[in-house]
Amino acid sequence: MALVQTEHSLVSQPWPSHIYSGMVCNTLMADSWADRTPLHEAACQGRLLHLRDLIAQGFHVNTFTMDRVSPLHEACLGGRYACAKFLLDKGANVNVISTDGATPLFNACSSGNAACVRLVLQCSAFIHHSYQLASPIHEAAKKGHKECLELLLSCGVHIDLELPVLGTPLYSACLARASGCVRTLLLSGADVQIGRRQDSPLHAAVRGGDPDIVELLLDYGADRSWRNADGKTPRDIAEPNSSVRAKLLTKGPCSLSQLCRLSVRRSLGRSRLHTVASLFLPRSIKAFLLYH
Repeated sequence: MALVQTEHSLVSQPWPSHIYSGMVCNTLMADSWADRTPLHEAACQGRLLHLRDLIAQGFHVNTFTMDRVSPLHEACLGGRYACAKFLLDKGANVNVISTDGATPLFNACSSGNAACVRLVLQCSAFIHHSYQLASPIHEAAKKGHKECLELLLSCGVHIDLELPVLGTPLYSACLARASGCVRTLLLSGADVQIGRRQDSPLHAAVRGGDPDIVELLLDYGADRSWRNADGKTPRDIAEPNSSVRAKLLTKGPCSLSQLCRLSVRRSLGRSRLHTVASLFLPRSIKAFLLYH
């Protein structure tokens, strides 16, 4: 009869580990999922009491898999706020980076759990790092996680950060048809013309196929005649008889009042847009300048 081990018996056994540069790594197997410890499982599943028991039994809070995935990574990816807070209170490294470049902040933005994002930001999580495929602001923007995006922007993240593969956060949001995040980025002063290399956010919106995003970009002064590296305008890449092509054809040029609004916003600059509300202007004009 085969021996069946219960969870308790597994937990009570020592898990082999080695320490590399101060990091505790589980070495049972090389696969990032197969070498997960009970600590990783408890954090992923939001089992706070079990997590407490494991730490009390001697599991190290910064135990990593061979791919440098920590229990805090798991808690943030699963949106498990209570587990993430407990791990941080016990000394979990808030800025650990997995082999694919993901940080706990990136995972929290991916899950869309604003409470987890706020938590790791309060624990001094880095909002910028050198890995170019796991950017928290790009992840929040393309997943449509508006509240997470707003938290990052409030902490001073680079709103026009352009990465070779992802482009800018605005470009990513347009391509993913995340209209709420597109609006948030534009309201916060994102440059409507910076996309990915010579591709503009308007090119991305046309590829995404959302006419409302196309209209929104045009309202913020997007150049519909801008040519990408292939020499094509947004209209050139629009599918025949598509709604985005119809929007590009029927949407007229900016009115004089719209041009004035864009000019005032450019003159103020992104860092001073918030001062519009305190200007000695009629309420209707302030609302117009802020796109309210």
